[in-house]
Amino acid sequence: MKVGVISDTHGLLRPEALAALKGCERIIHAGDIGKPEILEQLSSIAPLHVVRGNNDLNLSWAENIADHLRFDLNGWTVLLVHDIADVPALLDDAIQVVMTGHSHKPRIEWRGEQLYLNPGSAGPRRFKLPVTLALLEVLPASIEPRLVSLLQ
Repeated sequence: MKVGVISDTHGLLRPEALAALKGCERIIHAGDIGKPEILEQLSSIAPLHVVRGNNDLNLSWAENIADHLRFDLNGWTVLLVHDIADVPALLDDAIQVVMTGHSHKPRIEWRGEQLYLNPGSAGPRRFKLPVTLALLEVLPASIEPRLVSLLQ
């Protein structure tokens, strides 16, 4: 299963992001969406899991979007939350993959048997941080994450 993970679009969905997500069977947005049109475009590619970020909190169109989600991804139990600071209160031994955004800093880190993934920011560049998203190849017995740079 090919899965796209994107975060911190802040109202900007780049053509490079759409191209990278083409062919995904699921797309996950880890918050700071910015505009409802972002979700419309992403959901036209594949089924979507989404949480709202701190910049989405006071937007009327985002009021029904969850602050965190827990779901199954081809046999892997995923916790999706915008800010990693909120993870400890939600984490338990059943969680195999933790996906976050917020920092704009891409990261793939295995902590024992748990994968921590931050796809970085796919929206407007912040400081000198890269503009990225993540793609996952998710099989029942393995998960292979990789970062995709959207700007050279």
